[in-house]
Amino acid sequence: MRRVVWTAQAWERLLEIETFIAEDSPNAALKLVDRLIARAETLARHPDRGRRLPEMPGSGLRELLVGKYRIVYRPGTKVIEVLTVFEGHRRLRREELPEEI
Repeated sequence: MRRVVWTAQAWERLLEIETFIAEDSPNAALKLVDRLIARAETLARHPDRGRRLPEMPGSGLRELLVGKYRIVYRPGTKVIEVLTVFEGHRRLRREELPEEI
C-alpha cells in the first residue's frame, strides 16, 4: 500500500476552500474538506482511480473529481503526492502547481 502525502500548497487550497464555504455554512465546509481528504486517502490503495490530467497529457499527473472539485496528484511507487485542490470549472495552469513539478 502506498502513502498519501499532501503538499503545502494542497493544504493551503483546502484551507481556502474551507474558509470560503464556512462564511455561509461552517458545517458544510467541514464536511466538504473531510470528504476531499477521505477521497484522496483512497488513492493509497487505488492510485490509478483518477483520470489523466487533461491539461497536461504525458505529465503522469492524474486527478480525482469530487463534486465540483478537482484533486490533482502524482502517483509514485511508494507515495501518492497530492499537489493541489481547486474548483473544477477552472483549467489548471502549470504555474499553479508547486514549484518542484
